[in-house]
Amino acid sequence: MTATDLVRGAADWLLPHVESSEYRSLYMGRAGMLLALNEAAQHFGDERYADAVDAGVAVLSTELDSVEDASLYGGLAGVAVALHALGRPDAAKQALDMVRDRFDGQRWGEMFELLFGNAGIGLGALSAGDLELAVLAVTPYVSTADQTPGGVNWAVRPSPPRSHHVAHGTLGIVYALAAVGQTAGRQDLIDLALAGAADVVSRNEAGPDGFLVPHSDPQHRPELIERYSLGWCNGSAGDAQVFRLLAQVTGDTMWTSLGDACWHTVTQSGLPRRIRPGFWDNHGRCCGTAGVLALACDRIVERGDDFAFADLLVEDLAKHAIVDETGVRWSNYEYRDDPPDLEPQPGWAMGNAGILRELLRYTRLKSGVPAGYAIDWPDHPATS
Repeated sequence: MTATDLVRGAADWLLPHVESSEYRSLYMGRAGMLLALNEAAQHFGDERYADAVDAGVAVLSTELDSVEDASLYGGLAGVAVALHALGRPDAAKQALDMVRDRFDGQRWGEMFELLFGNAGIGLGALSAGDLELAVLAVTPYVSTADQTPGGVNWAVRPSPPRSHHVAHGTLGIVYALAAVGQTAGRQDLIDLALAGAADVVSRNEAGPDGFLVPHSDPQHRPELIERYSLGWCNGSAGDAQVFRLLAQVTGDTMWTSLGDACWHTVTQSGLPRRIRPGFWDNHGRCCGTAGVLALACDRIVERGDDFAFADLLVEDLAKHAIVDETGVRWSNYEYRDDPPDLEPQPGWAMGNAGILRELLRYTRLKSGVPAGYAIDWPDHPATS
């Protein structure tokens, strides 16, 4: 199947799940699915997709009281992003007002990072046009930063480990501080972001040509989580996205060079092959192939890379696609489970919505169409 065929089939399979999803979140629920399906509607001009988006937004705008979490990926901040981007600014404002009301003066819960904490809420508010809330969300990082030999980091969870990457660690906070600081004209926030990035850079274990930093120190849940990752959430592909933003904010080519080092490590790792049990068992946007494809396409635009590695990633997605009369979807793999093939998911993080979005951008790039997205994601820098 061609990439375009995969996208069509993935969108078709997604259609009924948008309506029936019991989740509302950006990470795995209706908000993320609607943003992905909107990409397909804009690209194909298919009224089925557009009608499903309109209906889904109408439903989502009535579900705010049932969303208990305030976060970007698990709750109201992410719902607000979708509502704002899809033409319901009134409902988005209501969602953000609810987020604001749940703030305790320092944070929204135990987690203090991008996926579920202040950094993500700041980015969600920024994306939905509420700069005041965005600044409110990231300001607590100023007084809670801990000095390290390399810079600063933060306690992001109730347990001792300090995480270093985008989803749950220092670089996710760095991203939020830099993005909000740039928009608000707050050099102090940008400087704090640079200090956080410096801490992570000081932990690089891949030598001068690569970039590979451990998941956390001390290792968080070592019985379950590998020490090194490569995807968006806790690995080099996500680190490179933060370095892309810092290059845009500061104009310093050092960050571009660090992004190149991340890419060197990713492309030399062996992915998307499953070279050992537990290595590269996910096709999704959060920690799998689609997240790496997003960076590959960014680099084609910004760094002039050829399509070789992007083509390899898409070929792997095509090889693992499940295709039948209902459409196309992907099953992730958990080698410790029996059976190891997991149920296909519709959401952004681990399923069709995230894969669809990146495949669609790839098809546009291959055909020479402008290479952006219909709607930018809160923590993914637009290509410059």
